Amino acid sequence: AVCIVVIAAVGAWRGYEWWQTKRAAESGAAFEQAVTLAAAGKHDEAEAAFAKLATDGTAGYRVLARLREAAQIARTDPKAAIKAYDEIAADGSVDQVMRDFAALRAGYLLVDTSSYNDVKAALEPLTGADRAFRHSARELLALSAWKAGDTAATRQWTDVILTDPQSPPGTRSRAEVLSELISSGTKG
Repeated sequence: AVCIVVIAAVGAWRGYEWWQTKRAAESGAAFEQAVTLAAAGKHDEAEAAFAKLATDGTAGYRVLARLREAAQIARTDPKAAIKAYDEIAADGSVDQVMRDFAALRAGYLLVDTSSYNDVKAALEPLTGADRAFRHSARELLALSAWKAGDTAATRQWTDVILTDPQSPPGTRSRAEVLSELISSGTKG
């Protein structure tokens, strides 16, 4: 009886693994098809495919599909895309790095559509030393402050970038340009 139970348990486990692998392969193929649609310029179809995958796919592909769906939405409706990114960023079931990435993507859209205070509220939590996208968030905050004409805030964020030895060279270079613009009195 013990042997039969062990054999049945191993068989059930192997069946479950096979089913999970099959679902992951199906989700991967569906994601690839949606990406192909987006690359071909069929944005409405791609958006629908990503939306379907966001509800029907495996866990990892659901998050990726939600991010790509928001990117497709951003092409025509930035405010709706910001909302979609914010929903991902607020979803506690999503990995912290992916949530931060979604918040950053929303920040890119906010820089063009919202006030500095809105951008600051969205991105300042991402600027901590332990956050993966801190350099990009700081740079967006500096840009948003400069666009708003807030010299003090622009200087604050460019100083943070310039004094952080881990700032990437490109980010550092753009912060130096902003610093020079501030010094020369050029307005955003």
